[in-house]
Amino acid sequence: MTCIIIEDEIPAQNILKNFLKKLPDMELIATFKAAIEANNFLKSETVDVVFLDINLPDISGIDFIKTVKNPPAIIMTTAYPDYAVSSFELDTIVDYLVKPFSFDRFLKAINKAKDRLEVSNKTTADESEVLFLNVDKTLHKIVLDDLVYIESDRNYITVVTTKQKLSYIDSLKNWNEKLPSNQFIQTHKSYIINRKFVDKISGNEIYVNSNRLPIGRTYKQELLRKLHIV
Repeated sequence: MTCIIIEDEIPAQNILKNFLKKLPDMELIATFKAAIEANNFLKSETVDVVFLDINLPDISGIDFIKTVKNPPAIIMTTAYPDYAVSSFELDTIVDYLVKPFSFDRFLKAINKAKDRLEVSNKTTADESEVLFLNVDKTLHKIVLDDLVYIESDRNYITVVTTKQKLSYIDSLKNWNEKLPSNQFIQTHKSYIINRKFVDKISGNEIYVNSNRLPIGRTYKQELLRKLHIV
C-alpha cells in the first residue's frame, strides 16, 4: 500500500518512518509538515493511506480531511486521547494512534486500513467504469481497468486491452480528456498508457504489459513524477 505522512513534529515523523520500514508492503511516497502542502499533493496524486496528526499548524487534521475530495483511508495520530472520539465521526478514519504508540499498535492500525482497502477495491472492481466503442457498426464493451494503452496513428486510434485490440477514427486528445488522470498517463505524442500495467522503464522506452513503447522527451518528467520515481 502507498502512504503519506502529515506530521509537523520531526520525532513523530521518524517513528512512523521507522515502523513503515519494517513493512515491505508499505510504500512511503511523501512526508509533509503542513496540511496545505499535502492538499496540493492530493489534488493530483492518490495514495492508499494517510497518517495524519490532529494538531497541525495551519488547520486541524480533522478539519483538513473534511476538505479533501474522496479522501483515502486515514490513520489519525494524536497526543490527546480525547480527540479520538470526535475523529471517528468521519467514515474515512479507520483508526487513531495515541502518542507514544508501540509497533504492535501501529500494525493493528495498518491491518484495519488494509481491510478497508480490500473492501473498497472489491467494490471498485464490481463497479468498474466501462464505456462502449462503436467500431464497424458494433458496440464493444471496454472496461477501463483492462485498458492497457492507446495508440494514435494520424486520424486513427488503436485501443489495446487485455482481451482485444480495436481501431477506429478518433483523436488521442479526446481520450486524454475522458480518462482518469490518476490512472492513465500520456507518455508520447502517440501513446497513453495505464500505469497499472507498467512493467519497467529502460532509457526512453516503457514496457507496458510486455509491450515496448516509446517515451517522448517532453512527457518523461511528468511520467516519472506520476510513477513516484522523482
